[in-house]
Amino acid sequence: MIQKNKSFFKVTAFKKEAKERKKLKQIFEITDKEMINRVLDDAKYGTLAICRDNRPYSLPINFVRVENVLYFHGSMKGKKIDILKENPSASFSVVEAYSMIQSYFSSKDNLACPATQFFKSIIIDGKIEFIENYDEKVAALSKLMEKLQPEGKYKALSDEAYRKVINATAIFKLDIKDIRAKFKFGQHLNEDRFDMIIKHLEDRGQEIDITTIKLMKSLKN
Repeated sequence: MIQKNKSFFKVTAFKKEAKERKKLKQIFEITDKEMINRVLDDAKYGTLAICRDNRPYSLPINFVRVENVLYFHGSMKGKKIDILKENPSASFSVVEAYSMIQSYFSSKDNLACPATQFFKSIIIDGKIEFIENYDEKVAALSKLMEKLQPEGKYKALSDEAYRKVINATAIFKLDIKDIRAKFKFGQHLNEDRFDMIIKHLEDRGQEIDITTIKLMKSLKN
């Protein structure tokens, strides 16, 4: 009977913990398309994770979003291209970091556990598709240049001067379908701990802290 009771309490505790994790996930989850697109459009680069023979490989890479597609570019040859041709499955992530939250910002118990960092993150899973159509390659590279060099001051990518280099450039895309966005800004904290963090951030007063405070208040339910 004692052993059965122990097993029962373990299962109950596990279920309670799983329920709490699910609740936290829902609190931090963002589904607003405009908010998600803003993060993607502001990011200068992200991390592309791919895999071959059960050996993962990740690399930082710049990109551009065009409606519901992410475009990337690179050399026609190399490890990245070899892996993607064998296994087009990929996971792409973008992280936008905000204030570091020291442990004593939200707690007075002198434990390290509350230390954290607030952030926005987006993960997109799917399959990479290589672009062969010349006009689509031009359009993708044009959008990338608009993102990275918005002031212009370069010949349009449709100019014939680029044809040779564009033909020698690999362009590939990832459809934005399977996407998860997480914004962590203390939404789960009680009022006292939440206000305590804001007070510490105000006292520290760095530019990123002021921005973080605004986001904390806007996301708090």
